[in-house]
Amino acid sequence: MPLTKNSVTTPSFLKRAGTDKLREVFLKYASLQRDEEQYMTSEDFVRRFLGLFSEAAFNDDSVRLLAGIADTSKDGLISFSEFQAFEGLLCTPDALYRTAFQLFDRQGNGNVSYADFADVVQKTELHSKIPFSLDGPFIKRYFGDKKQRLINYAEFTQLLHDFHEEHAMEAFRSKDPAGTGFISPLDFQDIIVKVKRHLLTPDVKDNLVAVTEGHKVSFPYFIAFTSLLNNMELIKQVYLQATQGNRSEPVTKDQLLYAAQTMSQITPLEIDILFQLTGTVQQTGRIDYSDLSNIAPEHYTKHITHRLAEIKAVESPADRSAFIQVLESSYRFTLGSFAGAVGATVVYPIDLVKTRMQNQRAGSYIGEVAYRNSWDCFKKVIRHEGALGLYRGLLPQLMGVAPEKAIKLTVNDLVRDKLSDKRGNIPVWSEILAGGCAGASQVVFTNPLEIVKIRLQVAGEIASGNKIRAWSVVRELGLFGLYKGARACLLRDVPFSAIYFPTYAHTKAMMADKNGYNHPLTLLAAGAIAGVPAASLVTPADVIKTRLQVVARSGQTTYTGVWDATKKIMAEEGPRAFWKGTAARVFRSSPQFGVTLVTYELMQRLFYVDFGGTQPRGSESHKPANTLESAGSGTQDHIGGYKAAVPLLAGVESKFGLYLPRFGRGAATATPGATTGS
Repeated sequence: MPLTKNSVTTPSFLKRAGTDKLREVFLKYASLQRDEEQYMTSEDFVRRFLGLFSEAAFNDDSVRLLAGIADTSKDGLISFSEFQAFEGLLCTPDALYRTAFQLFDRQGNGNVSYADFADVVQKTELHSKIPFSLDGPFIKRYFGDKKQRLINYAEFTQLLHDFHEEHAMEAFRSKDPAGTGFISPLDFQDIIVKVKRHLLTPDVKDNLVAVTEGHKVSFPYFIAFTSLLNNMELIKQVYLQATQGNRSEPVTKDQLLYAAQTMSQITPLEIDILFQLTGTVQQTGRIDYSDLSNIAPEHYTKHITHRLAEIKAVESPADRSAFIQVLESSYRFTLGSFAGAVGATVVYPIDLVKTRMQNQRAGSYIGEVAYRNSWDCFKKVIRHEGALGLYRGLLPQLMGVAPEKAIKLTVNDLVRDKLSDKRGNIPVWSEILAGGCAGASQVVFTNPLEIVKIRLQVAGEIASGNKIRAWSVVRELGLFGLYKGARACLLRDVPFSAIYFPTYAHTKAMMADKNGYNHPLTLLAAGAIAGVPAASLVTPADVIKTRLQVVARSGQTTYTGVWDATKKIMAEEGPRAFWKGTAARVFRSSPQFGVTLVTYELMQRLFYVDFGGTQPRGSESHKPANTLESAGSGTQDHIGGYKAAVPLLAGVESKFGLYLPRFGRGAATATPGATTGS
């Protein structure tokens, strides 16, 4: 189906770019005109547009190979139609394999010949270090004895999958010429580093010799080790099955073995090697999900992120100075302020109804209650005060809620960071303590805010010509008066946060996908769900606080403190009075914190700053882990499918090990206008 001028959607995780916008980007980088048509050269596409191979002495063969993926006519130039077609390919569900296929389809005829395959393989860094026999039985099984058989796309995907396993076995045979079935630890390290480079994380690479304990490596051990590296995503599923989805629960070898019985691909020897690897790194008898993440390479799709800004404040966690930590807290405080203001605005009408319901007293001087229920209150506010009456007192709320929510979120994150272990895990008691500290810290902002807001909210109940303003309330109360009811405020906010934040963290983890990623909707749901028990259980303290902070009118009971209010409310109105406004409070606090937390975490994703500390679990903040990904500059011109271009090309390297040389037979100088790699 042809593209229209508007963006169209394909059945994939990326949205196609519109033709007009794509043409605008193409013309920006196309440097060659022929027969009144604009074309991109190989360097235009790879170096200027994608931002790869930005070095002056780049390898021109590698650049031409990568450009050939989009150049389906194989004439050395990329037309707009080819540029647009490749953007569409990048949006397909199997884009990674199709990109690799077009790399090998040197003739552009939809098939891969032996000559095509051999030509690309011989240009890779791996072949230059450990040559692969291109005349052996493996090649003949795919291309025939005379190597004249053509491989289509579906067959190519299997060839590419089997090729590296065969290369590893051939490398083992080359290190064991006598056929003993054993190789030395150093030979084992050499093979793994060269053949399985794309599957190695720093932790695994640094412990390849240590894991052998100085003994010779047998062929079964070698095969099991490479199989383990290939199956790490499957191992993660086995772990999650053993822990019933809990990513922080440590498991023993026996527990993992029991769970792995249902997976025929996972052998006991692979489990043994897994615990050997984690043992050399962590030196414990148990593993958790973070151990597996340290062993498993990052998936290329994790690098397809949508960020408005990305800043690296430190090169490594070791560089985290006190100043950097202050900057991190300031960054969180700023984002928390914005998130708090958004959350408060969304639910403010519910908060006003809740306050008026809680302030309504049986035996009032007018002889009857003003509102039958929350809905009745809502309708009467609209009828008598207009729609804007639902936002009475919003301005002081926004002025106070920004620092209030900001300090709560910042202190919770700060204390959690301090109480977490090196793996980022934190016990439940520490989560509760962090939440309690956050609740206590916010009272310095909450109490003045609440007392002014409440007096403005209930002011509309009195039919008078005098309009009460926030500043007049502040002048009337004075500094100490602004902290009237602070004990009740502490009694409410400390347990609320102690309940809310641990519940949110665990609910968010339960709602994450199999890779531990949280979609924004799951963040919103987790925040709202956590607000239900937290808001409802502390309602009695909220009722007491409201009564203490509202000015009693003629004929109404007055209170001198928390205990006095508790006794009088119980005596005059009974225990049910302590739960007045529970529904309104839950309907206000639950969505408010849901909106606040999803805004806070999404802001951290969009405006990403790496301070060398922890990031919210379930976010997309992953550090680049491969050559092409770290080389690509990534610009706003990477639209539609091209958002995935650099990560997908990196995936061709990291999944299939097809590393192309960056230097060597390159041009002496860079093409003018070439971008600089990050």
